[in-house]
Amino acid sequence: MENIILVGGGGHCKSVIDSIIDSKRFNVVGIIDLKRNIGLFINSVQVVGQDEDYEKFFLEGVKYAFITIGSTTSTTERERVYKDLKSVGFQLPIIVDPSAIVSKNVEIGEGTFVGKGAIINTNSVIGQNCIINTGTIIEHDCVIQDYCHVAPGSTLSGGVKVGRSTLIGTNSTVIQGVQIGSNTIVGAGSVVVKDIKQNCIAYGNPCKEVR
Repeated sequence: MENIILVGGGGHCKSVIDSIIDSKRFNVVGIIDLKRNIGLFINSVQVVGQDEDYEKFFLEGVKYAFITIGSTTSTTERERVYKDLKSVGFQLPIIVDPSAIVSKNVEIGEGTFVGKGAIINTNSVIGQNCIINTGTIIEHDCVIQDYCHVAPGSTLSGGVKVGRSTLIGTNSTVIQGVQIGSNTIVGAGSVVVKDIKQNCIAYGNPCKEVR
C-alpha cells in the first residue's frame, strides 16, 4: 500500500479519508493544513505540516498527494495547490469511493474525487482535480472540465458540458444538452434549462444569470 499525504483539513477532508480507507489503496501518512492546526487529528489522521512542507514529505519518500480542500464559492485555491504539488513532483491519484458507480467507458483526470453513491454514466469525461460529490448523477456523454465541483445530490442529464473551474450547487438539476461556461457558479437547488455563460453567477428555478 502506497503512502499518501492530504492537503486541506476541513469537512471535505473527512469524506475523502473515509473513501481512501474503504478503498484500501493508500496509507494516509498525514494532513497538510494551516500551521495553527499542526498536531490536531481529523478522523484519526494527524495534521503534520503546512504548505511549506510539500518538498520535505516528497523527499522522505511520499510520492502521492491528494487535495482535500473543498470548494463552495471558488476553485482558485484547489487549482493553486494542484500546481504547487505537481511542481514538487507528486502524483495525484483518482480517488473513487467504493460505493460509487462509474462506467468502464468514463475518462477521469488525475486528482479527481468521486464521492459516496455518485454515478458517472457511459462516455462521460471528467477533468483533473474535480470533485464529483456525494450522490451526484453524471449521465451519459457529459464533459466536465478541470477544477469543477459538482456538489452533493446534483444531476447532470445526458450530454451536458461544464466549463473549467465551475461550481454546480447542491441538489441542482441540469437538463440534457445544456452548456455551462467556465468560472461560473450555479446556486444550490437550481434547475438549469438553458445554456449559462462563463464568468457569472446563476440560480433559481428556472436558473437565471444574476451577475
